[in-house]
Amino acid sequence: MTSAAGMGSAASTTGTTSSLGVTGPARAAVARPAVAPAAAGRTVIALDVGGTYIKGGALTGGAPTLEHTDRWYTRADRGPEAVLETVLGCAAELLERCPGAEAAGVVVPGIVDEESGLAVLAANLGWRGVPVQDWLAEHLDLPVAFGHDVRAGGLAEARLGAGRGCADFLFVPIGTGIAAAAFSRGRPLTGAHGRAGELGHVVVRPGGARCHCGGRGCLETVASAAAVARRYARAAGWHGITAREVRHRADAGDAVAAGIWTEAIEAFADALAIAVTLYDPERVVLGGGLARAGEAYLAPVRDALARRLTFQAVPQVTEARLGDRAGCMGAALLAHDLLEQAGGRP
Repeated sequence: MTSAAGMGSAASTTGTTSSLGVTGPARAAVARPAVAPAAAGRTVIALDVGGTYIKGGALTGGAPTLEHTDRWYTRADRGPEAVLETVLGCAAELLERCPGAEAAGVVVPGIVDEESGLAVLAANLGWRGVPVQDWLAEHLDLPVAFGHDVRAGGLAEARLGAGRGCADFLFVPIGTGIAAAAFSRGRPLTGAHGRAGELGHVVVRPGGARCHCGGRGCLETVASAAAVARRYARAAGWHGITAREVRHRADAGDAVAAGIWTEAIEAFADALAIAVTLYDPERVVLGGGLARAGEAYLAPVRDALARRLTFQAVPQVTEARLGDRAGCMGAALLAHDLLEQAGGRP
């Protein structure tokens, strides 16, 4: 990620996220307009709460992009309550900039219960059982839509980005961690307990490195950006290096870097082949820092995936179009869906 752009008053106050379990028609990602007629022309604010940054912005129905965008440091090391206060402060700051906003949308990582608006477990935020919808709605005195960050990003890509016009696709952001959002007939699959899509915890190297989830050999321990950087640092003795720098060193002929980069792609293809076998997507949309390497990453992933598939149809593999604003845009779309569900009433 890039460095924080703004450290306004919300940098020391934090916030909570809020939720309104958006279900049914609100999740139809493809067979619907980006902004429903009932919400067209109306403004919402949105927050995407991450372990490093909280990204925010506003969206007016009919506008192609977010406005009033900003980001603040999450500073999760201060503890879960401080993070909640910061999120609340960020939301209040956005509302000051957009006093006409009629709803808010917030998305968070981890395990979420979209029906009750609960952050069940967001390990990198220190949250367990946090009723973010209720708290944020009370703080802002606005209706609030709540969701999962990756599914929200997939929703945005479905309606406005690389998944547009494709009813069955996978959205897979590859960053510090790896997760996925599977869309079937235009709707995101959440699973019975809201835990669908944890692709990063598919075991691809049994008995391998210990994962923070408690397992061994999970995809995240080999193929995430954090894993690529960490594995190179251990092998070469270079500390503070990024995954992008590892790729550049691999391109320059560094054998250690090339081996780690290739292994990351091969492991990712192993997990992706499983996902393709289970979900049969027409398209795979890759986001996050590694995918921003473009064809240097996409081309070998396509090749490695095709080599693993036999009877399965080989999906298109393409880069996401909305970048690191996808989650925030998805949160805004959820808020507009909420206005639509309210029948156009403020």
